[in-house]
Amino acid sequence: MDMLKTGWNFFQNEVLGMAWLNRLIGNLINACGLDATSKIGGSIQFFVYDTIKIMVLLGVLILIISYIQSYFPPERTKKILGRFHGIGANIISALLGTVTPFCSCSSIPLFIGFTSAGLPLGVTFSFLISSPMVDLGSLVLLMSIFGWKIAVAYVVLGLVIAVAGESYVEDFIRGGNSLDVPQEELHFKDRIKFAWEQVIETAKKVAPYVLIGVGIGAFIHNWIPEEWIVRILGTGNPIGVIIATVVGVPMYADIFGTIPIAEALLAKGAQLGVVLSFMMSVTTLSLPSMIMLRKAVKPKLLGVFIAICTIGIILVGYFF
Repeated sequence: MDMLKTGWNFFQNEVLGMAWLNRLIGNLINACGLDATSKIGGSIQFFVYDTIKIMVLLGVLILIISYIQSYFPPERTKKILGRFHGIGANIISALLGTVTPFCSCSSIPLFIGFTSAGLPLGVTFSFLISSPMVDLGSLVLLMSIFGWKIAVAYVVLGLVIAVAGESYVEDFIRGGNSLDVPQEELHFKDRIKFAWEQVIETAKKVAPYVLIGVGIGAFIHNWIPEEWIVRILGTGNPIGVIIATVVGVPMYADIFGTIPIAEALLAKGAQLGVVLSFMMSVTTLSLPSMIMLRKAVKPKLLGVFIAICTIGIILVGYFF
């Protein structure tokens, strides 16, 4: 058992967490005449290390996830979801959302397409929530920082929130038509090509948010006094979860851009539940996504979507 635990800790810290890379960058900074423990040196180390770590892990994960995703094009996904009914359909839809490495704005067109194809609204709603909030890539990245227990809890609670969806959409979506385009059977080389194209496309999309997120994280980690974070987002503030949820709304990023900010907040003494609420709020309730979603749904559904996600996110925060 001890050997298994040691092996897992090595995998989590040195492989997923790339602690060796952090040490290497720290040594290089010191060799250049900067002190890696100073504010400037520490900021540079945090920025370079987290950027490389996230982009490398992201590339590997998206390659694997996109290869799996090549077996689930929208038409096939529609057929799979069409076989299930009731709560089972919502669960399957939420699970399928985990294999789509999309931000909320990217998930909305798929939501519209699935709804236009005649899938139950509650089912497509579950997909809309789970796709940006939870995916296999975020599970691995969360494990590299928070450990497997927190990572699994985040994913499970995100799926629970997603399964709660239900309601109405605009008439043009409800009455929309979909084209039944036969899916050509792809060979291994075709799937690898598709997966690599997804890596490049996804990297281009998320790179700006990762850089911004890492920059904010580096600033928080090295320049914001720890007592400030503890006072506002620590256990001593009963409304810290609500503050974190509200603060996340104006921001727009995917899970990969929020992780370095969450990492810095946690290191500074922020409560774990507060950090998780912040991450969920940014990825699911960002203002740009809500504006885009309003173009497709009636105010009632938008209100239900926001209410379900907000309540669920706040509950997650206080649960931890």
